[in-house]
Amino acid sequence: MPDLNLPILDLSLLDQGPDAAAQFRDDLRAATHDVGFFYLTGTGVSPELFDRLHRAARDFFDLPEQDKLTIENVKSPHFRGYTRTGGELTQGKVDWREQIDIGPERAPVTDGPAFNRLTGPNLWPAAQPELREVAEEWLTQLTAVARRLLRSWAVALGADESHFDASFADPATLLKIVRYPGTDAPEPQQGVGAHKDGGVLTLLWVEPGKGGLQVERDGAWVDAPSVDGAFVVNIGEMLEYATGGYLKATNHRVVSPRAPEDRISVPFFFNPALDAQVPIIELPADLKAASRGVSDDDASPIHGLYGENALRYRLRAHPNVAEIHHPDLLSPQR
Repeated sequence: MPDLNLPILDLSLLDQGPDAAAQFRDDLRAATHDVGFFYLTGTGVSPELFDRLHRAARDFFDLPEQDKLTIENVKSPHFRGYTRTGGELTQGKVDWREQIDIGPERAPVTDGPAFNRLTGPNLWPAAQPELREVAEEWLTQLTAVARRLLRSWAVALGADESHFDASFADPATLLKIVRYPGTDAPEPQQGVGAHKDGGVLTLLWVEPGKGGLQVERDGAWVDAPSVDGAFVVNIGEMLEYATGGYLKATNHRVVSPRAPEDRISVPFFFNPALDAQVPIIELPADLKAASRGVSDDDASPIHGLYGENALRYRLRAHPNVAEIHHPDLLSPQR
């Protein structure tokens, strides 16, 4: 394996006896305290499922535009479905990618807090019915991986392994299936602008042999290329918040590929239920002393209730959907 700029952790160590499991938890704690990112191997996700997901993604993005637009996200008040290239913003700037957003399959909720509007059905392409089958299998397997990671963090930080369980009993997952088109621009283009993930945990699969993801380390951008059979894992601001800043949410970005190349990328975001508070961990004294504190961002403060954060992110990233379906939630300036 080539030299990499991120730590590599093997989840299968959890099944190799107490000493190996303790070593994994120590490495997990160190990686997410120091860097906030790591590669994860040994997840048990089969090469066959990786291949099926890759093929389903390619088949969808190869569909005629009119077939993709039958599930365009402007038709969904729940921010689901297809976003055409340039249809999402990060920090107010256009991301040069096309994608499908897939969340938990639910009936719409029409009352209660405003964030309940994020609950509802997905939009699935009639021209490619197999996409739903592989996406739902992917969601099931990655949810199981994410739960194991959360339980490992809890123990590594001095809490009971079930510390996070109640808040994640009905998680607000989000799966994005993304294609980054190549560009001919002389300067690198924004595939996704620099940001920290706002939730708890992200598991990212990237098409083999492709780069573009960059992570900020010690004030510089370092490449995080794909590793066959591995996920790139990072924590979000809510896990930083839950640990008083001991664990670190880290800036990252994606640079668009050079034409004629493109890139398939599939991030999976694992978050608490919309109406759940992320549970704070009372750290042992030695870890608490090493905490940096939670990063301050007055323009986008972290709320302990996940739904408040999720709604704000979606309104900001997809203003066209917000203007159609949720004009009452937009600020007067808009």
